[in-house]
Order: sequence, then structure tokens, then C-alpha cells
Amino acid sequence: MAMSAFRREGKRLSTLMSPRPIIASRLPPLATLEEDGPQGARHISTQAVRNRMKSVKNIQKITKAMKMVAASKLRAIQTRAENSRGLWQPFTALLGDTPSVDVKKNVIVTISSDKGLCGGINSTSVKTSKALRKLISGPDKETTYVILGEKAKVQLVRDSKKNIELSITELQKNPLNYTQVSVLADDILKNVEYDALRIVFNKFHSVVSFLPTMATVLSPEVVEKESESGGKIGDLDSYEIEGGETKGEILQNLAEFQFSCVSQILML
Repeated sequence: MAMSAFRREGKRLSTLMSPRPIIASRLPPLATLEEDGPQGARHISTQAVRNRMKSVKNIQKITKAMKMVAASKLRAIQTRAENSRGLWQPFTALLGDTPSVDVKKNVIVTISSDKGLCGGINSTSVKTSKALRKLISGPDKETTYVILGEKAKVQLVRDSKKNIELSITELQKNPLNYTQVSVLADDILKNVEYDALRIVFNKFHSVVSFLPTMATVLSPEVVEKESESGGKIGDLDSYEIEGGETKGEILQNLAEFQFSCVSQILML
């Protein structure tokens, strides 16, 4: 019995230890370099090229539409600005523009946009305002800023925050008319003491060119002093005043009206 058990165990071990045949799997043939092209080459399907071309054409259509809208808005604003010059030019002929007048209280009104990709225009206004402040500042003089527009505010707050007397933004969401601008000008004149307002803006020259310009609006007291000393402002005495108003009241009304007219043209 022992021998028979030993034989059975030996047969089982021999079965387990016998090598099994290895079945070779069929491998796919290796692709040659001639079939796939040079090593590192990138391939793209024809459908992907068509989709890309279609996407580029759609972008071109959108860009063309944006150009047409921008050109239409530019023509409308340019026409409004040209038609508004009839309000400003009579004051220049009557009161003149005296940028060299020497006063103690100067207020620089910096006009810029609230938003938009026109950083060069806004930066020019800010740089001109800073240079003007250095030019007219003195030991016995006070120079402050009134800012109209978010872009100028962001730049001037960095190093001239203490010199900013008033800041007004979000003025250009809707087209401005004279009524809105006159209310704005009246609010500025009531809250700001000045001898001369130095309005810094970019004068439209062409679609790609703007000229940094300054317009000067004098207070009624300074206008009266200048008229007494002669010069162009002295010609006011040749006009006859009607309606029972004094010369000071007339000059006050003229100063407010001049500032509102100039502001409307510059903020169009």
C-alpha cells in the first residue's frame, strides 16, 4: 500500500513539474519609417483643417462687424463734436484764452475715459497734467486736481492722492447732453475754490492722432482784475450791460457758462 501511494504521488508531481508548451502570439507587423514619415512629424486630419478654416472665417466676420460699428460711432461723435464748437469759439473770441495768467489757486481738470483700449490717450492727459502742476506750482500757490474719468483717477491716485480735490467717474455710459454737463459743471464750481481752471484734454486731430491741449477758464474775480489791467479781457468794458445785473454777476454767469460749454465739447 505504501508503494502504491508513493507511485500515485510521484505521478502527480511529475505532471506538475512537466514544462508546458508556449503558444506564440501573433504580433502586429512593425510600421516602417517610410510608411509613417520622418520621426517627430505631426499629422492632422483633413476635417480638422476644415474646422480651423471655418473658425478663422467666423472670426473675420465678427471683426469686420466690430469695425463697422466702431466707425459708425466715431462718425457720430465726430459730428457732434464739430457741431458743438459753436458754443466754445465765441467765448474764446470774447474772453480769450490766457494760459499764462499767474494766480494763486489753480485747479487742473484732467479729462479721460472710463474704460476702453485707449491707454495712450489717457496716459498723455495724465502726463500733461503732472507736468503742468510742476510748472505752475510755487511756495505761495496751491494746485489741486479735479478728475473726470476712471482711467485718469487710477493713475493719479498712485502718487497724487492728497492733491485730488474731486473725482467723478462713469460719465460716459450714455451720450452726454448740455443739460447733464451743465449740472456737472455747476456741481464742480460749487465744491471747488479756484482762480483758474486748467482743463487738460486730448484734442481730436485724426482717427489715430490726438493733440494734448489745455483750456483756461478764469474765475469772475480774476476776469474782473484782468479786465481792469487791459488786454483782450479789457474789451468787456466796451459792451453795454442790460437787465440790471452788475458786472460781477455777468462775469459769474459767463464763467459758469464757459466752463459747461468747454466741458461738453471735451467729454463728447
